[in-house]
Amino acid sequence: AMLPWLPFAEAVGRAPSSILENRNFVKKLVFPIETISVNHVLAGLITEAFALLVFLTLLAFTRGVPPPTALLLPLLLIPQFLLTLGLCWLLSALGVFLRDLGQIIGFALTLVFFLTPICYPDASLPSWARGVLSRSPIYLLVEAYRAILLENRWPDAASLLALTVFSAAVFFCGYAFFWRFRKTFADV
Repeated sequence: AMLPWLPFAEAVGRAPSSILENRNFVKKLVFPIETISVNHVLAGLITEAFALLVFLTLLAFTRGVPPPTALLLPLLLIPQFLLTLGLCWLLSALGVFLRDLGQIIGFALTLVFFLTPICYPDASLPSWARGVLSRSPIYLLVEAYRAILLENRWPDAASLLALTVFSAAVFFCGYAFFWRFRKTFADV
């Protein structure tokens, strides 16, 4: 469950201050500033790749050969990348105008961490809570990772499709929002 959470939280947590931290790129250079968010997301995915290597090594040591369903991981990385990048674009654009957004996002990430069954099994949740929380894209991503890496089964197809469609919508909306306000970044 920590494999998808850590790169997501790292990129989203850094997003609100990313434009302000790189203000020289905005003011003095002709630079595609949307790549700053892409950099954060890719850095998180590289960290995840190393963590996945360690995890699969330990899994092979304790259980034998990793499950064949682990080959489905690219199907999960696509919506994870789209969701994270779309949120990063949205939050980095908002962060230029709302300077305290970083503190709010830090609190929100902590809340989402504890509401998502990352450190506990989802079976320990009451059924009403599971029904509400299972609508979260992070919940769906965590459950899909568990399914392919630990339970040797395909992730739920309907959930994976819903996650992918939602992630694509967040990706396009986040980019549109970023593109709409990027011309005003240098003035602010």
